Amino acid sequence: MVIPAERARRGLFAAGVLLGLVAEQVVLYSVPLLIFQDTNQVSTLGLAFALEWLPGLLAYPFAGLIADRDGGARLFSLVTGARACVLVGVVAVCLTAPGWTTAALMTSGALLSMLVAPVRMSVEKMVPQVAKGEHLAPTQAIVQNMELLAMALGPGLAMLAALALGKVWLLALAATVFTLGALCWLPLPRGGRTTGAGTVRGNLSELKLGWTLLLGNRPVLLLAVLNFAINLVIATVLSANAALVTGVFDAPDSAYAMLNICVGVIGLINLLVIPLLLKRFDVYLLGTIGFVFLCVALLLVGLAPSFTIYAAAFVATLTGDATYNVFNRTQRVKAIPKDHLGKVMGPFYLLNMLSYPIAGILTASFGGTFGTQPLVIGLTIALIAFGTFFLPLTMRSFRLALDNREIIPTGAQA
Repeated sequence: MVIPAERARRGLFAAGVLLGLVAEQVVLYSVPLLIFQDTNQVSTLGLAFALEWLPGLLAYPFAGLIADRDGGARLFSLVTGARACVLVGVVAVCLTAPGWTTAALMTSGALLSMLVAPVRMSVEKMVPQVAKGEHLAPTQAIVQNMELLAMALGPGLAMLAALALGKVWLLALAATVFTLGALCWLPLPRGGRTTGAGTVRGNLSELKLGWTLLLGNRPVLLLAVLNFAINLVIATVLSANAALVTGVFDAPDSAYAMLNICVGVIGLINLLVIPLLLKRFDVYLLGTIGFVFLCVALLLVGLAPSFTIYAAAFVATLTGDATYNVFNRTQRVKAIPKDHLGKVMGPFYLLNMLSYPIAGILTASFGGTFGTQPLVIGLTIALIAFGTFFLPLTMRSFRLALDNREIIPTGAQA
């Protein structure tokens, strides 16, 4: 039985995560459109996508280390507030110096990407604190599907606000939502705060420990490689999504928003269905179904001759990814020592998210010349060939490690 205080804490935790994700979606809706309308070049979108993710990659190992020391709640509030401040600065530049719009948006994208890392690490650190045992998988599913739910609320809010405010002021709206998200986590328990080694050598030693634990944890390392392959194809689609919708298929801005809203609605359905499925099927089966589903959907994205088919395939891709991620999120937490979760998840995220700048570079290099859709088809065929071997290998490794408790010693949680 959950006492009222625990229920309230979980509610604030969920509200903070959702508000932060909604604000992210408002930014992700407005920034690509602003850049594409300012430059009308898909290569610039790809370059912006690559530059946006590079700083975040470097930040993840350090963010994991900080999250282990801080406990999660304090870090989330501070960094989410900082994201709001960055957006306020961008709005000021765009309004006072319109000629610097693209440069300001690309710079803010890099800063926001760097700040995403500690936010993600804070959530990773807090989930095992608010959900244990049989509640872990459903809670991970809720966090995953909040991302899709935010894709409905964020673009929907952005589309309505853009009619009255304009796209630049959407960034101010996102800053407000970020602020509300930061406030939600302020009452959450801070937990013990450690100062760490306090020296450069000590910090580097802890970072090295995170990499050592990851490289020595076979199932989690295999999962990171598999996630990289999946994210590379999905990120390629995301990097050119605005150009495909409004350029290739000549759809209006509202169609771009409605596409993300549809993804969010499916996420809401997943939010209701996945906990029921977890009672009847294990996470390994859900992971397999999700992987197969997203691969088929990605092929349709590459072959789509019209916006209607593309939209259906895009929604199906992210739905399959969400289903796969129930396996991804649940099993990796079980196989990582609790005391070192942040240290390991930092390098884990770095390997996962390395695919994003690479996808942006691919889009910038080949998207304008050969088209994004042929690129997606080629990458998807490679993913299918790779995943056919690697997905069963990864799942088998998790089964052996968890069933026999052959995981990193000291502090591992079942």
